Amino acid sequence: MGGNTFGNAFCVTTFGESHGGAIGVVIDGARPGIELCPEDVQVQLDRRKPGVSSVTSARREEDRVNILSGVFNGKTTGTPVMMIIYNKDADPGAYDALRRLFRPGHADYGYMKKYGVRDWRGGGRASGRETAARVAAGAVARKCLEARGISLAAYTLAAAGIWCEEINLELVETNALRACDGVAAEKMAEKVEELKSQGDSAGGIVECRISGVPAGLGEPVFDKLDARLAAAIFSIGAIKGMEFGSGFKSAHMSGSEHNDQMDENGFLTNNAGGITGGLSTGEDIVFRVAVKPTPSISRRQQTVDEEGCNATLEIQGRHDVCICPRVVPVVDAMACLVLEDLIKCHAALMA
Repeated sequence: MGGNTFGNAFCVTTFGESHGGAIGVVIDGARPGIELCPEDVQVQLDRRKPGVSSVTSARREEDRVNILSGVFNGKTTGTPVMMIIYNKDADPGAYDALRRLFRPGHADYGYMKKYGVRDWRGGGRASGRETAARVAAGAVARKCLEARGISLAAYTLAAAGIWCEEINLELVETNALRACDGVAAEKMAEKVEELKSQGDSAGGIVECRISGVPAGLGEPVFDKLDARLAAAIFSIGAIKGMEFGSGFKSAHMSGSEHNDQMDENGFLTNNAGGITGGLSTGEDIVFRVAVKPTPSISRRQQTVDEEGCNATLEIQGRHDVCICPRVVPVVDAMACLVLEDLIKCHAALMA
């Protein structure tokens, strides 16, 4: 199975399955001398872990990280950093009734057609649990970026059809949806609970803002900054759409409205979302992603089994009602991985 490694100069390989013994990651390319302790990683994993609110999966995982190599006396050594997270609350037996059925909205059918075999225990590598390894790697990249003066924040902008009307980053970690608007967060939670009672789920929109990236980051033509970010974000299983800056609204704007004009103080607007021609402009990088509704729902659904015979199923067990709040730290992590990788590639090019 290919496709488990991401990056060129900051290279990340994840491993493990949802209901296997553990998941983990190996990072090759973390520069030496960066202060790093387990708590730096744990704080990000705690944002992603399940069982922290009524809108997320009831699976109880500590997601306690173990750093096995690449760090000595609290600093990276420049050698591969290996981190492992043991699965403590796996329950593969909950999937016994579904082992021969293809779950709508999941990767079951595609995996069987591609490999002729699949891990039916929660989806194996296709499970959202794999993203814990990405978040661990992203925490290391974040430490490298912070040393360069780069910061970023993601948050839920919309969920269950309800949009935030203000962006207050101080509120993001104070509500279950990780929304940037307290009033909207309460309405989102009410709607999500309503869908939960109906055996259904909700999608939403997550926005990310990145500050401190110098102008000129990116590698035209095929390694544009926005193209690399898009590839990274679309590798997250729940993502179905993405836009930068004014995004799809730009299709309804004139050139005079959309162009980011300049004066001696810099750009007057940021419709480009901080990226033009695949290169950063020095303005904040802003993008939004569409997060699909969680496919594991308890409503009866039509499907087929491995022999192609019609069947119905009702998915029981521990699943997120709305995955947006747990996607937020994953979006953070993937953006960090892209930025650190491109910065290292740019440094090598200019050396």
